[in-house]
Formats: sequence, structure tokens, C-alpha cells
Amino acid sequence: MTDNVKYYLEDLEVGMKSTTTSVITGEMIDTFADITGDHNPIHVDAEFAATTQFGQRIAHGALSASFISAVLGNDLPGPGAVFVELNLRFRKPAFIGDEVMAVAEVAEINERTGRVKMKCHCEVNGQKICRGDAGVFVQKRPTD
Repeated sequence: MTDNVKYYLEDLEVGMKSTTTSVITGEMIDTFADITGDHNPIHVDAEFAATTQFGQRIAHGALSASFISAVLGNDLPGPGAVFVELNLRFRKPAFIGDEVMAVAEVAEINERTGRVKMKCHCEVNGQKICRGDAGVFVQKRPTD
């Protein structure tokens, strides 16, 4: 069996950081709406969205936040980590065509419990659209 864990608890240090980027598409928003059942017209109806303060469709906040999950699950801490908490404040929306960069940084490590607090945010063109923190459980290195 191959070891799929990227980082064990003992490998992590406060300040370690990772990012991922994704471009928002209309299809992505529509698929997210179908998956979640959130068909708010601000997301899925261009004609309605044009009448709002944003003037166009916006991505679901949870869609942008889901890119944080990608960082945590794929990169830092990566495979084997269990995402258990997310606390975010949404500041601005993401629009179709925006490149969203999700950033996660190790903020605290509890060696006893295996719990790691990550400072997280998403940004578009260098401006934070959401920010907060996440909690993950990270496996300790197995003993032989």
C-alpha cells in the first residue's frame, strides 16, 4: 500500500503556507447551484443579477470557500487530514472570469490533540474576498 499522506503532524510548522487558483465559470456556478440546491437568481439568472448592486452574476460564497478545502485536502496539510471547522467572513463576491486564489497558512499546532488551526483567505486580483480560519485534524507519524 502506498503512503498517500503529504504531511504528518510532526512535519508541520507555524507559517507554512500553500495556495491554489481556479477561474470561476458560469458552468461552475450552475453546477454548484445544482449540487447544493441554491438557485438564488443572483447566482444563476443573468437578467436578474444585472438589476442588483453587482450588475452581474456572482459566484456562491461557498463556491469560493470550497477552494480552501482544495488547499487543505490536496496540499497543506494534504491527503489524510480531516477538515473539521471553517469560520469565514465574506467581504466581496467573485464574478465569472475571476481567478480566485485560495490561501491556507498554518497558524497553530496542538501536538497533543493533532488539531491544526489554519489562517485562510480567498483573493481576486490581490484583494481578499473572504477570510477566516479552518480547523483540521492531522495524523501523527505512525510508529513502526
